[in-house]
Amino acid sequence: MVSEDDLRTVLEELHRLRTRVPQLTGALAAGVDGLVVAHDTPGVDPDGLAALTAAALGVSVRVADATGNGGLRELLVRGERGYVATYAAGRSAVLTLLAQDRVNVGRLHLEGRRSGARIGEVLDAAEAAAARNPPARQTTAPPRARATRTPRTTTARTTTDS
Repeated sequence: MVSEDDLRTVLEELHRLRTRVPQLTGALAAGVDGLVVAHDTPGVDPDGLAALTAAALGVSVRVADATGNGGLRELLVRGERGYVATYAAGRSAVLTLLAQDRVNVGRLHLEGRRSGARIGEVLDAAEAAAARNPPARQTTAPPRARATRTPRTTTARTTTDS
């Protein structure tokens, strides 16, 4: 579970990234499972983008494995009107950036890699902390309804056998 402070840190990193690279039109941090962690994506559905990123990531990982090029580090898609760049962000997250077609791709990679590393550090630390301190379980069982007992009748026995 990621704390509110960690989420705020990730969101601040996304805002700083968009300031450093003015041609960015959106930035999203998501888990490799396709769930949004934080986003700054005006005009783009962050849930849909996170899900598509997870799907593209799955295919890209298989391509990297099949070609023997090792683990996936980044993915770049160039469209007619811009770029979608995805970077590894720690062990279980990715950073996806949307950029105009006039972006300096070298600068995009430089800043995307740096931000991906920072976001990865925050999210990996949060994941490690959650693993060390799992959420407390309910220690007391809810009260159970007790069956009504019928009173026992005891018969006094005497042993007078002779």
